[in-house]
Amino acid sequence: MRHGAEKLPRQGAILSGMPADRAAFDRLATPLVWLDAGGRIAALNPAFASWLGVGARRLLGLAADALDGGERLAAALPRVPADGQALRLQRLGLGFGGLPARFADAWCLREDAEVRVELHPVEEFPGEDPVTALPQALSASLRGLAHELRNPLAGLKGAAQLLSRRSGDADGRELVDLIASEVERLNGLVERILHPAPPRPFEALNIHAVLERVRQLAEAEAGWSVKIVRDYDPSLPVLLGDADRLTQAVWNLVRNALESGASQVGLRTRAEHRVLIGERSHRLAVRVEVADDGRGVPEDLVERLFLPLVSGRAEGTGLGLPLAQQIAREHGGSLAYRSRPGHTVFTVLLPLPDPDDGAEATP
Repeated sequence: MRHGAEKLPRQGAILSGMPADRAAFDRLATPLVWLDAGGRIAALNPAFASWLGVGARRLLGLAADALDGGERLAAALPRVPADGQALRLQRLGLGFGGLPARFADAWCLREDAEVRVELHPVEEFPGEDPVTALPQALSASLRGLAHELRNPLAGLKGAAQLLSRRSGDADGRELVDLIASEVERLNGLVERILHPAPPRPFEALNIHAVLERVRQLAEAEAGWSVKIVRDYDPSLPVLLGDADRLTQAVWNLVRNALESGASQVGLRTRAEHRVLIGERSHRLAVRVEVADDGRGVPEDLVERLFLPLVSGRAEGTGLGLPLAQQIAREHGGSLAYRSRPGHTVFTVLLPLPDPDDGAEATP
């Protein structure tokens, strides 16, 4: 659900018996709950009760901090701005009555004396830090795969060098250079898996250089079957990051779009002012959007989309989106999406250093 959209019907009205409103409200798949000035549940929609696995009447009137994990939500209520801006709680875990905790990104918006909480389930790694859980869960299999990749990558590098010497036209040399560049990037990824090292210091980079590299990869893979549309904001400042890692993240998003049957993929950049990422506010961030007109995210994968090894395709690995999310977080940013058949948009937010804090060139 988009913020700023038409105001939602109130659960109180629904419980009072307004069938027309209830029918519209019950169709919402997004879990919603309203907390009164005392921090108690004043209203909720059926999706919220279903998400927690508890009957709605057991939750009405309950204090937020009576929920398992609700202390964090209750403590955040006084910090919800009164100017219509949302306060985001990243990966909020809630449970009730001893049931397993459910995890969601929560958006809190003040409405008069109440606070509306909109939950977007993530269901990542309950009880674990999602940034470290993915490498731990996949460490053994990835190391074996990385070892097997060494020899073919060496062969590709040698072949690219030979082709570079023989290529007589500019377009051919550009494609050979792209092959060589990607082989080097993959070699770097393989070495990082086999020989883990501290993250590289972030360097100043132009996000459009990253996107242009991804565009070249997409056009080389899809040919004329997919149209790549660029909509860049040329006024964006440089940001601090790892160009190779960001290329990997955006390429994973674009490749998902290509594999969803898209005929058009859009790459869009904008500046985002006064943005909240997790629980930290930033004056300015770079917004990167990858939009496509493909089939969209299957309904049965919505809550598990960022879990590793979860894929909507039989031949898919289910690693692309978790890795893209991890890379966004390494940069202090976030990855989110909205999807319906024919229109899917993945959004990466990358914060820019606050001049008052000084630019730190470390992950």
